[in-house]
Amino acid sequence: MPLVDDDPRPPARARPSALPETEAMADDDQHPDIDPPGTARTPDVPGRPTDPGGSTPNPYGGDRVAFAPKPRPPLLQRVAPFTAHLQGYLGRYLRPDLLAGVTVAALAIPSGMAYAEVAGLSPVAGLYALLLPVVAYALLGSSRQLVVGPEAALALLVASVVAPMADGDPARYATLAAMLALLTGGVYLIAFVARLGWIADYFSRAVLVGYIHGIVAVLVVGQLEKLLGLSIDAEDAVPQLVEVVGELGDTSGVTLAVSVASLVALVLLKRFVPSLPAPLVVVVGGIVASGAIGLADEGVATVGDIPAGLPSVAFPSVALEDLAVLVPAAFALFAVGYADGVLTARSFAGRHGQSVRANQEILALGAANAAAGMTQSFAVGASGSRTAVSDQTGGKTQVVGVISAAVIALVLLFLTEPVELLPKAVLGAVIVVAALGLVDRSEWRALRAAGTAEVVIAAVTMFGVVVVGVLWGLAVAVALSIVHTTSRSARPHDAVLGWVPRLGRYADVSTHRSAQITPSVVVYRLDDRLFFANATYVRARILEALDGATTPTRWLVFDAEGVPTIDSTGTEMLEQLIEQLDAMDVRMAVARAKAPLLEALDASGLTERIGAGNLYPNAEAAVAACAEGPGPT
Repeated sequence: MPLVDDDPRPPARARPSALPETEAMADDDQHPDIDPPGTARTPDVPGRPTDPGGSTPNPYGGDRVAFAPKPRPPLLQRVAPFTAHLQGYLGRYLRPDLLAGVTVAALAIPSGMAYAEVAGLSPVAGLYALLLPVVAYALLGSSRQLVVGPEAALALLVASVVAPMADGDPARYATLAAMLALLTGGVYLIAFVARLGWIADYFSRAVLVGYIHGIVAVLVVGQLEKLLGLSIDAEDAVPQLVEVVGELGDTSGVTLAVSVASLVALVLLKRFVPSLPAPLVVVVGGIVASGAIGLADEGVATVGDIPAGLPSVAFPSVALEDLAVLVPAAFALFAVGYADGVLTARSFAGRHGQSVRANQEILALGAANAAAGMTQSFAVGASGSRTAVSDQTGGKTQVVGVISAAVIALVLLFLTEPVELLPKAVLGAVIVVAALGLVDRSEWRALRAAGTAEVVIAAVTMFGVVVVGVLWGLAVAVALSIVHTTSRSARPHDAVLGWVPRLGRYADVSTHRSAQITPSVVVYRLDDRLFFANATYVRARILEALDGATTPTRWLVFDAEGVPTIDSTGTEMLEQLIEQLDAMDVRMAVARAKAPLLEALDASGLTERIGAGNLYPNAEAAVAACAEGPGPT
């Protein structure tokens, strides 16, 4: 018979120690309201009070919950989080934000122009992306530190989608890129309405690591044309590299000299004068040298005409057949941009004891992309490097973004003529150094520590991006990550348990040689949900555990502590298992089942098949009762 609260402790052979079960699930974890009739309770044991002496009655229930969410801020602060910091702003935050905003602008101007080139657009499109999109995020973003704008991965995605569609027409190229940004903003809006902020939690780190390192390789190869002064027709990384090798004899000596000087200057400034914005210094130096020496007359390609003034606000117009290609790409841009954005925002927020709201980040990034699409720019995302610069220079709020946008607007209004002299080789050097800065060997070491499969996924992602292109490489990588996750659930961790006296609990017999086995009872623990992908495997493992038992088995105790849920395939498997056990003259008991599992067992009729009296709060009570009680008849 099952144990009840006032039963004496079972004999030593059933419970080798008087210590209580100390694993995660204990008897007080099961709410009386959901315990089925006849469920056994843990007997009185030393160390666990049997009355409320010195403690208070359970205060939960009714209107009170155990997990209390944070209070919601006022509506204005929820819609525009930056307003929470306006009180006392001038005295507390204006000075550090002003310094950070000017510094971020200095870094953003050359990188924005460079990434516009990566996207296949005029450099001015990169500057446009640093205006209204940045302000839109500043108004709506929940992160105090995050800085948005053109980014390498997104720029490459834009180029991979738009270049084949544009047929070499610059005007059509710009329109398609703007529409793609607008559509990306639309995808963000859909995700915001659907409250899909949780989706970033399921974007594999291995995929992101491999993707970023693949992007590095593609970026570096893509800049060889500018650095060597060549004219390359290929659009994908591998064909580009092959074409560059074949045309090395046509390298422009002057262009190569400019490239080498720029690369050396960038590396030395970053190494020995890290406080200076090296890209801006090199860009300004390139402009001065180009004007003084006349590099354009020496055959060095320059940025060329940049229209002065601010961008107009206009809706890009494309044909319906173009939308059929752009819409899937917009979803890819959303996936990459949001995953990178929310990870970066959380990282910097955590350093300051702050938090970000995932769904609010979706809205803010969506508004930034929509603003980019309406101002002749291209898709934008989080900038890890500019966010780090803002944080290091003391930026406190999103006013940093507004100030940086104002500085860039002044450049567009009054300084476009000097920028036209900038050699493209200098932009190429800025991109190469920035890309190589993304290489992080510690990320690969962390993946290796997590398992070989993680490294394989990252490597496949990296080579996929390089060989088959950014978009398809990402698709293959995400699919591989999903397959890997499913395969792990299909072969979940499990164990046969025995009593370990020094631990005072049941534990895995394969790792604890001192574990004591109760004759005629096999205790099997599953450490994952029971569902269609692993049901057959789990049944086979249970039967193997019975076959491996050292004594004839009369009882199977299924320790369900690690089983949060069960689906219809899982319940069907348990029904079949019970039939097999009946044929083997073995009965089944269940220990430590949580409320969702108990409800599923009730709904499927399995509680009746198993017997309500054979549901126990822990493995100790189950084994004690099974060892004492009658076996199968």
